[in-house]
Amino acid sequence: MTATDPPRAPPPVTTRNAVVFLAVIAGGATLKWMQDILTPLALAVFLAVMIDSFARVLTLRTPGFPRKLALPTAVVLSLALFGVSIWIVVVNSKTFFDHSSEYVASLNAIIAKFTPLVGRLFPGLQLHGVPTITDLAKLLNLQSYIGDVAQSFKNFGTSAVLVLIYLGFILASRRGFSRKIVALFPHHAERESNMTMFQRIRDGVEQYLWIQTVTGLMIAAAAWVVMMLVRLDNAFFWAFLIFLAAYIPILGGAIGCFLPPLFALVQFPDTLWPAIILFAALQGIFFVVGNVIYPRMQGDSLNMDPTVILLSLAVWGALWGVPGMFLSTPLTVAAMVILAQFEGSRWIAILLSEDGDPQGERTLSGQGHGPAPDTGSWSARKK
Repeated sequence: MTATDPPRAPPPVTTRNAVVFLAVIAGGATLKWMQDILTPLALAVFLAVMIDSFARVLTLRTPGFPRKLALPTAVVLSLALFGVSIWIVVVNSKTFFDHSSEYVASLNAIIAKFTPLVGRLFPGLQLHGVPTITDLAKLLNLQSYIGDVAQSFKNFGTSAVLVLIYLGFILASRRGFSRKIVALFPHHAERESNMTMFQRIRDGVEQYLWIQTVTGLMIAAAAWVVMMLVRLDNAFFWAFLIFLAAYIPILGGAIGCFLPPLFALVQFPDTLWPAIILFAALQGIFFVVGNVIYPRMQGDSLNMDPTVILLSLAVWGALWGVPGMFLSTPLTVAAMVILAQFEGSRWIAILLSEDGDPQGERTLSGQGHGPAPDTGSWSARKK
């Protein structure tokens, strides 16, 4: 192109949007293809953000706490929490195995109770006597599924080791991050714009973690009280599972609240009332927290449409399985903020946002333009 040539016209909006759409599909296919490589890395980055947030909380909320000790203390406390979680699972798994004979007998009693009803509902079904749980296991070929479960635990162990390795290297290279930013963006304005984008992603992830942790603790604590009142075995373990499930947005808490009532049917085979009470109470707790407390805590912090949160849960779950479900909201928040920085992909960020303003420009002192200033982490805002 010479100096006399006329400037090229920009591509039509339709063509540009089509190219962006195809790029999104290609990116999704790449994420699925590289699942085994990217999933541990994404989990490690997520844990690094959690630990960094923990360190800032120690610095801001604890007067006189040495700044140099904040990150090591956060790492030690995080590892301690991880160890306690494993201990809870191991101890309660042993308790389940110790009472397995009682649970098998209860299951056989339940099967015997409902076998006549099944025979009346399905007359063509040939039932030779009353089956046992062992007969059903052979009929459903559960041994093949046991192998799949064992392989899943093996893969989980391998992924956990990779996550810890990645996390160690990310924390070790944390000090050089500022120098890399200066080298990548030598111009001050460009550097400030990208740092603002990074801080918005960090704040969104921290706000999401804070909300899910607090609401999950509320649901788990209330559920534990109800389970103790009906004398459900391993109540603390079930409450712990409900708390972990709460990190899966929208569906996690509801699904977690189904497990204790089902177990109550096994523990109390002679009556349905404990299961009915548990089901009604747990669903009521989840409804109140999810529809009253959660929206008030969330406010406009994430600025994501609820339908988009549910859709992102399905998409990331299809791409990365259970880790994708846990990371669905943070990954979508990061994608929305990044896509909003480019004119060609800003329309996707607008669709992902709740109010059509993915960059938060309308909240800036009535100015209506310019990047959002850094407001710090959730701990700094609430101080």
